Amino acid sequence: MKTAIPVQQGKNYDIRIERLGTSGEGVGRYDNFTIFVPNALPGEQVSARVEEVKKTYARARIMEIRVASADRVRPRCEIYSVCGGCQLQHLSYEAQLTAKRLQVVDAMTHIGKLPHVPVKETLGAASPWNYRNKMQFPVGIHQGQIVVGCFAQGSHRIIDTEDCHIQREGNNALANAVRDIVTKLRIPVYNEDTHRGILRHIVGRVGQGDELMAVIVTAAKELPRKKELIRMMRERLPQLVSIQQNIQTYRNNVVMGRDTVLLWGKPTIRDTLGKLSFHISPRSFFQVNTAQAAVLYEQALQYADLHGTETVIDAYCGTGTITLFLAQRAWNVYGIEIVRPAILDARKNACDNGIKNAEFIVGDTTAVMPSLYRQGVRPDVVVVDPPRAGCTPTVLKTFANMKPRRIVYVSCNPATLARDLAIMKTLGYEAREIQPVDLFPQTSHVECVAWMTQTGR
Repeated sequence: MKTAIPVQQGKNYDIRIERLGTSGEGVGRYDNFTIFVPNALPGEQVSARVEEVKKTYARARIMEIRVASADRVRPRCEIYSVCGGCQLQHLSYEAQLTAKRLQVVDAMTHIGKLPHVPVKETLGAASPWNYRNKMQFPVGIHQGQIVVGCFAQGSHRIIDTEDCHIQREGNNALANAVRDIVTKLRIPVYNEDTHRGILRHIVGRVGQGDELMAVIVTAAKELPRKKELIRMMRERLPQLVSIQQNIQTYRNNVVMGRDTVLLWGKPTIRDTLGKLSFHISPRSFFQVNTAQAAVLYEQALQYADLHGTETVIDAYCGTGTITLFLAQRAWNVYGIEIVRPAILDARKNACDNGIKNAEFIVGDTTAVMPSLYRQGVRPDVVVVDPPRAGCTPTVLKTFANMKPRRIVYVSCNPATLARDLAIMKTLGYEAREIQPVDLFPQTSHVECVAWMTQTGR
């Protein structure tokens, strides 16, 4: 017999918020039925109107906060209520750190079935504002005007953004300059419904010394009034050192395409992490919060416990940031990454930093790891930093087959981390500790570093 759903769409209900969900929304219950309430905080009593009802949950909108949380603060951003870029500006920063740790604990308990793995307090940022060194803003038309900014939460409506409080100032200046210049030059803006127009996205990257790279993402190879655009951008932005055009012709939501053309200036910018310097190209992966990335990688190094004699594999190595950190304390390191431009950057980064004990391999980790195993590579330590989807079962099984003394797992998704740690437990590796690190203040995202050893050791 089916249980009747106790709430109806369009009606108001009094709900006590128990915790935050993975997207930063409040989670409460009405008659033992789960209700997600955006912008509500744990401990709050709210009146909320149900807007969507599913079989196992409902979504509701706050109508009134009857009992407010002591951790509720006024958001700094004027467009916070409509923009989807941040989810937690209404929560004090200390409470954000607590909530992110609880998100990890919840994933370990309910997804991984690993409630006894210690989860440490979240390592917070010294500067939780204006930290993003990378911006990728869509460009569109609203009421006849060009808009540049973030998408509204859960939609493709662009919120015009002049001062994003989590972006570095150079990126904000770039977005505002491009909006003005493109309006003056009347460069056609891409329409994702009709697939007409040229300009799709603006990507900005801020490097060492506030050097600024601008990437104009277009839906066609030809960029109208290119010379005028370059001249006006250079006049407007004194920190600009690189202007590039990325061509994205596919009818999908992927921001950047495969082909990039240097229009003016340098092909890469540089940034530093610890004692290391890195070249960053338009499509390179590089952590968006430079200061906190150093904290994250130092934690990975601590868990790796290297003494100078070890062979290490760094899976999903990107531009080699973690790889080169590891190489400073290991005998030799293999870095694996599927994106060829990132590997080219990684090799250049190794050369520029005088590191000769790092070898970088282009390929899918799922295929490369078994190949290295067949070649006889037996690492002492494996470090893995996969995409949000986590690792494939083949990769995890190969980790276990190689029998490293330690595995260090860097994760941007507690849910897939919990799933993979549970799989590794069946393969003979037990999680010993997890350290959350806040790379994305004001948002619901949290990074973690976990370390594993063979069961019984």
